[in-house]
Amino acid sequence: MEPIMAIVVGLLYAAAIYMMLRRSIVKLVIGLMLISNAANLLIFTSAGMTRGGPPLIPEGSVLPEGVIADPLPQALILTAIVIAFGVLAFAVVLIHRAYNILRTDNLDQMKDTDT
Repeated sequence: MEPIMAIVVGLLYAAAIYMMLRRSIVKLVIGLMLISNAANLLIFTSAGMTRGGPPLIPEGSVLPEGVIADPLPQALILTAIVIAFGVLAFAVVLIHRAYNILRTDNLDQMKDTDT
């Protein structure tokens, strides 16, 4: 499963970089979304994709029983998802405001205006 996920992460990074190099600011934000999702999948894949129970220790025991899932990558990914959603919301509002003022989404034309 890890080799497939590595290929998927690589494809997501490639698509994100391609989208971020386009001239449209909307495509830039789509690339930003893709790169954040690729980073999240990379952390999940590097942490190991094991199916296991929650890391709970039974009473009277020192170690958890059986195979457990590592909660740290899950917590990091959850935090990254929330931050990426906030950045995406800010970018959408910023794009909307820039389009209302400049009437274009082309980054080259936005650079030339001094409004």
